[in-house]
Amino acid sequence: MQFGIIALMLMIANIVRRKVKIFRNLLFPTSIIAGFIGLAVRYMISGLDIRIDGVLILDVNFLKMITYHTIALGFIAMGLKTPQKVEGQVRGKPFKTGLIIVNTYLLQGIVGVVLTAVLAIGFTKLAPYSGLLTPMGYGQGPGQAGNIGYLFEQQGFVGGQSFGLAIATLGTLWACIAGIFYINRRAKEGKLLRASEETSSNVHTEDIETTDEIPVSEAIDKMSIQIILVTLVYMVSYLFMKGITTVINVPAFTGLIWGFNFIFGMLFAILFRVIIAKLRKSKLMKRKYTNEYMLNRITGVVFDYMIVASIMAIDIEMLSSVDLWVTLAILSTVVGFLTYFYLKFVIKRVYPEYEHEAFAALFGNLTGTASNGIALLREIDPDFKTPAADDLVTGSSAAVMFGAPLLVITAIIYLDGWYYLWGSVAFMIICFTVFSYFLFKKANVNKKRVK
Repeated sequence: MQFGIIALMLMIANIVRRKVKIFRNLLFPTSIIAGFIGLAVRYMISGLDIRIDGVLILDVNFLKMITYHTIALGFIAMGLKTPQKVEGQVRGKPFKTGLIIVNTYLLQGIVGVVLTAVLAIGFTKLAPYSGLLTPMGYGQGPGQAGNIGYLFEQQGFVGGQSFGLAIATLGTLWACIAGIFYINRRAKEGKLLRASEETSSNVHTEDIETTDEIPVSEAIDKMSIQIILVTLVYMVSYLFMKGITTVINVPAFTGLIWGFNFIFGMLFAILFRVIIAKLRKSKLMKRKYTNEYMLNRITGVVFDYMIVASIMAIDIEMLSSVDLWVTLAILSTVVGFLTYFYLKFVIKRVYPEYEHEAFAALFGNLTGTASNGIALLREIDPDFKTPAADDLVTGSSAAVMFGAPLLVITAIIYLDGWYYLWGSVAFMIICFTVFSYFLFKKANVNKKRVK
């Protein structure tokens, strides 16, 4: 019933987006519209007390569960994709993109924590460390914002999960509105050409499968194989997280491990991909089992459900405090502008060959989700002729390696003592400085070579 309601919200939202020009022009994702419609429907169901067998037909905990699991499933599907290569080299700039992604997380976290620490002096209902939810919501999406928000809620921040989900929602609005502003502004300057309308593109056989892959359908359907692989990776990830949290049964550590389920999912997906590549190289496996086109479709489906469920799960009563609303307004505005201008500054220097495409993809991803980044990119590069789309996937994989600082900080920032809070901020500043050094040093070397 609940999956059916979410599906109905997506169907209604798709009609609204197609018929209402402002939503279409601003590239509002269907899932965002569906989420807000679903939030209203959820409160209507609660107010009318509509039940089946004594149970409300929409359960907030179930919606949160969807949000939690779909982020891991989506990242696993992304991690299983084989990076595209040109002349033996990975297409795009995965190392640089990984540094930019993590640096943006760190910048959002530094500013977010400083703001909430200052605001918490006057706002008693606000946790001083709650600003760390900004990179979770803006940089990593509603799934992670909900996970870490719940962890903070267990540490005494009342409404932490809804606060995180609200940040993620506001971040997606930034992705849509500011992202389209950038595209339209560059189009008026004659620097790029925006697609005038949504059009269908012909999908060729080679886009769906290569000659060395298993057939679309024989003894088992190829889509079934993709779902089997994603499910197996998630099972292995779960067993690993269960094992490590059983051995180290410390509440803070346990919450941290389960909160970053998508990182472990991505790591094991990459490991599976490497193992499959080794098996094929040794001729023990003759056919290619993963399919990039179908894995993209799986990612799209689970992320659509994730976004809808995350918005529908927002508890407005938890955010009824003026303290939280004022904080959300200040935090989202400051971090939104900061992310926009930081990425504009960095991307111009790192991606001179495809600056605007890289900005569209990364800004959409680092304020909303990967889906927002792809939606913006399609407006100016519908056929993905530039490596910007590949950068999102390979860069996210590289970012997992550089993202360890946020893992550590999330586990200690809420502990008693001012030194944990400000020590975390200092640690983020140090990491940001070090990563910036390597990022710009590498970019300068490439620039000299081009000259």
